[in-house]
Amino acid sequence: MFRFLRKKRAAEASELDPQPEVEAAPEAPEESAKAGDEGDLGEGAGLFGRLRSGLARSRGALGDSLGTLLLGKKEIDESLLEALETQLLMADVGLEATEAVLERLSARVKRRALNDEDALLGELAEVLSEILGARHVPFSFAPAEPFVILVVGVNGVGKTTTIGKLAQRFKAAGRRPLLAAGDTFRAAAVEQLKQWGARADVPVIAQGEGADSASVLFDAVSAARARGADVVLADTAGRLHNKGHLMEELAKVVRILKRFDEAAPHAVLLVLDAGTGQNALAQAKTFSEVAPLTGLVLTKLDGTAKGGVAFALAKQSGLPIQFIGVGEQANDLRPFEPRSFVAALLGAEAP
Repeated sequence: MFRFLRKKRAAEASELDPQPEVEAAPEAPEESAKAGDEGDLGEGAGLFGRLRSGLARSRGALGDSLGTLLLGKKEIDESLLEALETQLLMADVGLEATEAVLERLSARVKRRALNDEDALLGELAEVLSEILGARHVPFSFAPAEPFVILVVGVNGVGKTTTIGKLAQRFKAAGRRPLLAAGDTFRAAAVEQLKQWGARADVPVIAQGEGADSASVLFDAVSAARARGADVVLADTAGRLHNKGHLMEELAKVVRILKRFDEAAPHAVLLVLDAGTGQNALAQAKTFSEVAPLTGLVLTKLDGTAKGGVAFALAKQSGLPIQFIGVGEQANDLRPFEPRSFVAALLGAEAP
């Protein structure tokens, strides 16, 4: 074992508690995508370059640092792997993912299958891609109408912004979305969602501040059926200081939705701020205890050097990362692709 991995996993066992809720100022909706972008929110020329640009800080913490580490090295040995281990942990890759990487690389070094810089970087990219891809399931729609998506997460992670961008993405793809302002405890959240709805020309169902969240969702699904909307994107409260109340509220929401469709909600997306680093693992654990999560959305990757947390989440949460946010424009919230993510993080060419 390498020196960091010899230590008892006290840090891993004593997961960081979710940060206390802070009443964040309302997020102002970003400037809309430039003309022509709205119709190309999925794949398109230059999007890998945008991904690379969005991951610039994380690449500096991992990819560029690896290049410096390997500069002038004539052989791959244990001391180099020890230094690589340190770099991975500093980049928030996490203990379990780092252990998996180092065990595989060490085994290949002993077999002399790794003997130069290119071979090491190629193997590193491969094992990192496998960690992300092991549980990866792209987001998809089931044959349900309306298809109900609950979006959960603590306040301040970009939850409402994510809903607005998903609405734009789905509408550009030919869907007919409707938004439900289910976070009734923050008036700012309701107003912000209305702004996103107005921009995307998508209806928003809302009630007054303090209204029952389940009632809002009941109205939203009823409205979706009446208006022919085929996707309901539902915002939810983001409080963690009272987990029992949150569990009760989400359970009530699910019961209401099942009156319309026994399979609802059809997707439950947890939004996490990449800048929180390893604390994202604690949030994923807490929300998995109170909601039937189906996937993760990792936001604000463009503003942090902690993008390596994606590997920790993939290794430890058991949930697929389905969307990532790497910038302010609507098409900067994009479907997650493990190999493209690793290539952009390591400064390699598009896969």
